[in-house]
Amino acid sequence: QVQLVESGGGLVQAGGSLRLSCAASGGTLNSYGVAWFRQAPDKAREFVAAMNNWWTAALTYYADSVKGRFTISRDNGKNTVYLQINSLQIEDSAVYYCAAAAKTSSYTGDYHYWGQGTQVTVSS
Repeated sequence: QVQLVESGGGLVQAGGSLRLSCAASGGTLNSYGVAWFRQAPDKAREFVAAMNNWWTAALTYYADSVKGRFTISRDNGKNTVYLQINSLQIEDSAVYYCAAAAKTSSYTGDYHYWGQGTQVTVSS
């Protein structure tokens, strides 16, 4: 059973940057496809970024709305996945969740393991 814990959220001004972390325990994270999703108030949880497991060349995928601003990465030694967020926009405000599954996809239903989320709030 993989446990995921996110951190790194906070209040930041528009145009700023944050790096979110997702630390895993109970399993080796590079064996899984991993993803970041986000959920704003009164909105559905939406896909942000994903990375394949290590034997599929760790390919990355991004939602169109974040391409060029968000970067997903892994540190296998720390069993941690990161989401670097640059050029933050007010509409990026949401709770950000990391997730892991055997199969990488952009669908929440494909993910078996979820963290508790970390709040990102972007001010003008």
